[in-house]
Amino acid sequence: MNILQESLEKRLNKTIQIIENEWGSFYVFKPNQTNTCTVLMTKGLSDYKMPVHEKHIGEEFNELYFLLPNYWNIEAIENPKFNWVFSWLQRLKKFAIEKEAWYGHGHTFPCGKEMNPLSESMRQNHFILSRPIELDEDLAEIKLADKSIGFLGVIPIFADEMDYKQGRGTAHLFEKLRTFNVTEKLDDFRSTVLKSRWKSYLGR
Repeated sequence: MNILQESLEKRLNKTIQIIENEWGSFYVFKPNQTNTCTVLMTKGLSDYKMPVHEKHIGEEFNELYFLLPNYWNIEAIENPKFNWVFSWLQRLKKFAIEKEAWYGHGHTFPCGKEMNPLSESMRQNHFILSRPIELDEDLAEIKLADKSIGFLGVIPIFADEMDYKQGRGTAHLFEKLRTFNVTEKLDDFRSTVLKSRWKSYLGR
């Protein structure tokens, strides 16, 4: 057991499961703050020290996670409606390490070059990283002897929400998401938080 797993288990007072499949190794556990959900988290990303700007000193070590709702069948690894969470966590982890990148709050990514929807039901085609919202206590920063490890939720967003973020800024998009109670919890059924006025402004 590594020090991060041990620290999380001590904080949550429960066992952190490790699952391995064709995409890689992941942490899986039920959070205390919303016990109807499941956390799927990268394993080992925080072993990599990310290069950060001087104003972000202390944010060099992170793990990424999806907060899965109770209807999410994490064992259906052959079902593309569910298994994309594994492939995308691993892709984001691999990209950070191989490209020597830094991930921080508000960073965004397209879902591949074609920016296709994530699944037949999850129509979002971008991601935005966020500090924990629903899990602000469970996944508060863990301070170890030699480093601090933070956690970033991966939130799927729509193309127009991405455009809004680029046009108005990260803070404005997060305010929109908060207004509509959008958190890091995955939601196949949500629609864009933007009203037609912004779509008209974008010429859509």
